[in-house]
Amino acid sequence: MGKEWKSFFAVIFVMATSLSGCLNEDSSDDTPIIVEAGLPDGLFVTDSTGNYTDVAPLEMQFYFSNVGEQGAEPSLGVTSSGCIFFIAFEKPMRSCDGGLTWENTADASQAFFTNDPYGWVDPITDRVFNIHMMGLWTTWIGWTDNDGESWEANPHDSGAPVNDHIKLGSGPWTNAGYGIGGGASSSFYETAVYFCYNKLAYISCYTSYDGGASFEVGGNLVGIATANGGLHGAITSAPDGTVYLPPRVATPAIIFSKDNGLTWEERTMGQDVGTPNPRKNGEIATDTESNAYNVWVGGDQGVYMSRSIDSGNTWDQTSIRVSPIEVISATFPHTSAGDPGRIAIAYLGSENASALGQPDIDGNPWNGNAHYATTNVSHHLYVTYSLNALDENPIFHTQRLTTDPVQVGSICLNSGDCRSNEGGSNRNLLDFNDLHIDLEGRVYIAFADGCTGTCASGEDTSSSNSRDRLGSVYYLEAGPSLYESDIDLIPLV
Repeated sequence: MGKEWKSFFAVIFVMATSLSGCLNEDSSDDTPIIVEAGLPDGLFVTDSTGNYTDVAPLEMQFYFSNVGEQGAEPSLGVTSSGCIFFIAFEKPMRSCDGGLTWENTADASQAFFTNDPYGWVDPITDRVFNIHMMGLWTTWIGWTDNDGESWEANPHDSGAPVNDHIKLGSGPWTNAGYGIGGGASSSFYETAVYFCYNKLAYISCYTSYDGGASFEVGGNLVGIATANGGLHGAITSAPDGTVYLPPRVATPAIIFSKDNGLTWEERTMGQDVGTPNPRKNGEIATDTESNAYNVWVGGDQGVYMSRSIDSGNTWDQTSIRVSPIEVISATFPHTSAGDPGRIAIAYLGSENASALGQPDIDGNPWNGNAHYATTNVSHHLYVTYSLNALDENPIFHTQRLTTDPVQVGSICLNSGDCRSNEGGSNRNLLDFNDLHIDLEGRVYIAFADGCTGTCASGEDTSSSNSRDRLGSVYYLEAGPSLYESDIDLIPLV
């Protein structure tokens, strides 16, 4: 990843594009001249099919920060004070100087810091949540209102048989919600706080009136997009109060509620691209006008998107490809949006994976579990921007952020069957990364780095040496904000 900050400016090759047009005019046939080779390595500008388009690339400079702690399944958020929180196992790490330094804010006297956490920063109230599984039946809901200087917590008894894949989010109260007279009572916390988790056969979702201190209202979502049980992605709430939850099902789908979790509905979308294995869920973003964007990995291992402009009621049924066709194997897509059409998606991907259908690590047909077995496959971190994602033909600007791989060899995507002939368990990266934006529209990406030390330096870049899970962050140092009012972002440090 480069163990120091890395910057990269995209170069706009206007001359190459112009020359291409001249050559086309003089050509004896109608074959277009492709100038994609003129772009810097690791930079792609593509259309809604993932193919090259000659639109000028965005100028984007990214900053790398080593959190310094193990952090598989990382989650992150940024408070209005500019403090970045990275939840790395039992250590809620904080950086208030733009990623130059990090410190552990865990209070040793509290018992709720464990090694299976999930973090969330409420963008309205600045409350930082740090929730932890205590076994498979109880969860500690921890929070801080002073940037991690002190923490409070209460247990939530989730009940037998299991409490796994915990997710927490928050959003506005609605007129149709739980509040007195059809709206939020003045005695309620400023935002509705949602807690969802896997109950094996279904999803359980609860709403808190008191800012996450207790969750008394809600229940089990039985029969709604639960064909693969209770596994699901992150909770996202729109400005109009619609709250979304992406389930793990074979056909891309979304569950949503317009009454603060009192009732839930389901919609499917993008049926022309099926996921290879329903174990992996999509992720969703909403913009300032409550348009919604759902992203997932399709059957061809590309990242796809479907949009809703009516608060989740209807969705694109033709999938839009987000990732360039050169990225032939992707996983862990995560997304956030700012103003309408301005969206960013991060994911791990490979440009040198073998053809689809390659056997998995046990020699069986590919089923979406171990993400390719070949030892020389390199997975990198990519980010894709679109500033016109609501257009009929949106343009996507993709940049490969990492200079050395995030993982070499396969990435196991399912707990319980992660045997590897590459040396050690390849389950080191677990289930997800994270992406969020701050109040300026600056993108922050949290990921676990599996290839560090001699793997990253090139001394031993092998799959058996790619088993780390170092907490890492990239954020946009300079480039386009996802809010139109802050077009030109400048470096934080």
